[in-house]
Amino acid sequence: MTDQSRSPSDKHATRAGAPRPSVIQLAIKEKSALYAAYIPIFGTGGMFIPTQRDYRLGDAIYVLISLPDDTQRYPVAGKVAWVTPPKASQNRTQGVGVVFPDDEKTRALKLKIEEILGVHLSSDRSTQTI
Repeated sequence: MTDQSRSPSDKHATRAGAPRPSVIQLAIKEKSALYAAYIPIFGTGGMFIPTQRDYRLGDAIYVLISLPDDTQRYPVAGKVAWVTPPKASQNRTQGVGVVFPDDEKTRALKLKIEEILGVHLSSDRSTQTI
């Protein structure tokens, strides 16, 4: 799984005065990495994004997600729903949990992820998520 943050500064404002959402490319190459990052408890779906950047709850974040064995990139305009700080307990990776918006495109992405994971969704293996 790779995180390629591409935002010069989250402090830059858009014309409307709101902070510009940061952009992260998340390439998930293996089903096990997808399992570790996917957040099924969010009704609309979500993903753990490993990053060392500072985020706060509610921050807008734009993620381009690549799934295993799929050349398509899926754009998601989500929000930070939790933050795993540096040096978190149980050796958890620093990063953020991003909740997907409730729209048709991300509902289709959620279904695609759950189709890829199949029976692994009910596994009790540990993940980077809640």
